[in-house]
Amino acid sequence: MRTQLSLSHVGAVVNGTCADPSEVLGPHEIENEGRKVTAVRVFLPETRQVWVVHPGQPAALPMRRVHPAGLYEALCPWTSDEQQQRYQLRVADQHGAIRMIEDPYAFPSLFSGYDLFLLGEGKHYRAYERLGAHLRTVAGVSGVNFAVWAPHAVSVSVVGDFNQWDRSRNFLRHHRANGIWELFIPGVGTGELYKYHIKTRDGQALDKADPYAFGAEVPPHSASVVRDLDGYVWDDGDWLQRRRETNFAHQPMSIYEVHLGSWQRDAGAWLTYGELAHRLVDYCRRMNFTHLELLPVSEHPFYGSWGYQPISHFATTGRYGGPEDFMYLVDYCHQNGIGVIVDWVPAHFPNDAHGLAGFDGTALYEHADPRLGEHPDWGTKVFNYGRNEVRNFLIANALFWLDKYHVDGLRVDAVASMLYLDYSRGEGEWVPNEYGGNHNLQAISLLQEFNRVTHAQFPGIVTIAEESTAWAGVSRSTDSGGLGFSMKWNMGWMNDTLRYMRREPIHRRHHHNDLTFSLLYAFTENFVLPFSHDEVVHMKGSLISQMPGDLWQKFANLRLLLSYQWTHPGKKLLFMGGEIAQWSEWNHEQPLQWDLLQWPNHEGMQRVLSDLNALYRREPGLHELEFDHSGFEWIDCNNAAESTLCYLRKARDPQDFVVVCCNFTPVLRHDYAVGVPLGGTYLEIFNSDSQHYNGSNAGNGLGLCAQQPGSHGRPFTLRITLPPLGAVMFKPQQMRESSDR
Repeated sequence: MRTQLSLSHVGAVVNGTCADPSEVLGPHEIENEGRKVTAVRVFLPETRQVWVVHPGQPAALPMRRVHPAGLYEALCPWTSDEQQQRYQLRVADQHGAIRMIEDPYAFPSLFSGYDLFLLGEGKHYRAYERLGAHLRTVAGVSGVNFAVWAPHAVSVSVVGDFNQWDRSRNFLRHHRANGIWELFIPGVGTGELYKYHIKTRDGQALDKADPYAFGAEVPPHSASVVRDLDGYVWDDGDWLQRRRETNFAHQPMSIYEVHLGSWQRDAGAWLTYGELAHRLVDYCRRMNFTHLELLPVSEHPFYGSWGYQPISHFATTGRYGGPEDFMYLVDYCHQNGIGVIVDWVPAHFPNDAHGLAGFDGTALYEHADPRLGEHPDWGTKVFNYGRNEVRNFLIANALFWLDKYHVDGLRVDAVASMLYLDYSRGEGEWVPNEYGGNHNLQAISLLQEFNRVTHAQFPGIVTIAEESTAWAGVSRSTDSGGLGFSMKWNMGWMNDTLRYMRREPIHRRHHHNDLTFSLLYAFTENFVLPFSHDEVVHMKGSLISQMPGDLWQKFANLRLLLSYQWTHPGKKLLFMGGEIAQWSEWNHEQPLQWDLLQWPNHEGMQRVLSDLNALYRREPGLHELEFDHSGFEWIDCNNAAESTLCYLRKARDPQDFVVVCCNFTPVLRHDYAVGVPLGGTYLEIFNSDSQHYNGSNAGNGLGLCAQQPGSHGRPFTLRITLPPLGAVMFKPQQMRESSDR
């Protein structure tokens, strides 16, 4: 039994400080003059008169204006059974126009006790199905259920076009135990703009975007957008089934990293997701890539952040189209055999006023202590990984991309900054953990939970860590104390290799260890070998511009570099533009220099990458055992004087192998001895110096015979021509013919 309306109730509703407006507004059974009646109360500013229309009553019942601001009450002689029937409101505005509306407070909460329990525990892994803005039909009435977590707010209202952005019209009901505010608002539909208006305990009034919104306005606009993600009809069932049944570790994975806004443009304009789908898929198929990796596609206010400072974590950026358009891009990739990996950013978030920072007037998603809650390098906020609701937000967001958008993997950005409390901080600028160390135990726990949950719920997906330190066990099972990632970027290999390749060939003999060192740890993790966007920005120059020598040597060096990458153990990643030897450093405001392909050097570079990908996919020795030491064997790693490397890449079938020889000097080497395990004829299956790639065409003809005596501790010797600044690969003829069949 509810109490009569009091002055304090009136003041709280009118001033927007009601702790839970549903306790005052809507239908309430009260006692009036010794009998039970239903008090219907509504707050409708800028109205002249309001009536209650009930199917059980012969006429509309006029409501009494309790407060001139627009608070009305009617005592309705309804029984409890009759109260279950839906009433409506007839409203006359200040100009006398009449319309019928639904009372949002007449509808029950759509949150179950179990929902609230799981959200409080941080275990509601489908939180995106409850929080945010969701199209619902309740008692035959269509509308949107809005829900947001703001535990320290005094009041929360939703504002949008549907209520003329009036902060006083749609105050949300409050679930005090969890700090969740929610309300079903009839008549609101897809495409509506909205924000949450939050009044804080210290008197601030904040207009915030919805953290769980499925849509967002294109910046510089900042409202959230109601979106329906359930209307798209997917056609990738076969792909998803194969993904569940396939062990990625033994499959080729050649990843093309792309920034959607600058891959290609039409007359300076961004391409849409649909246009990108067809062009990118066609290109990836011609280039024989297996996967696309997209720089973050969550909505981000600053285009120059490339997506790494997202505001709306559950909304695809509207720069290239709507959610269904992005679904089409992923679906079309899958239908054409291309996997899709999306960069995911749980390490930090920006300070923009409409975002997560200080969301309810307090440090809600971040730490209050700047030594924990602010990132010194990027001027951003660090998530509070120890808070249940924040952990829930992040893990649910990861699952969201796998669920709603069918992506095949998440590459997790800036993992090192999450793992270390003193990351990029000086003495006195960080807070040790409970044991006095510099490890962020809460972030470690979050990453382990993220990996356990994503792999359990979506078998076959991959998670990839961009982790730049020597942290042990990044790609090892959480059961054994690892972080649980599928793979880790091999930043050490990337740095050592690029440092070596930037040197003039005459000096490389003194730095041979830069090439060989990576094999000492190559199988301690499941590695991806990345030449990513980070290597071609901030004045580093493009890959081709980092190569030494004259024009011929630059192209030969880059062909050699990519050949070495594609034959070294580890999955492959290349940022767009590297495959055409773009001269300009990557600029997110400009498309790639596609016009360079009119020149033979650039066309040859594109062709060598396509052929390397095809060879990598075709040859089991190049991909089956990339994470296992049995898949690699040195033939000769000690020839620093001539700056050459020779090694075997082996398949699970011990008779199936590829011989790889690399020459990192511009000296043509004839009759070069290479020890091999089998005699007979060997075929040259790849030569980076081929005229097909605009090289000098120093090659080995149709076949070479491996004969005794042996060399390099092997029973047979293959005498080859080793081209200048080139890589060649050989395979025993019988095994090549077998694989061709």
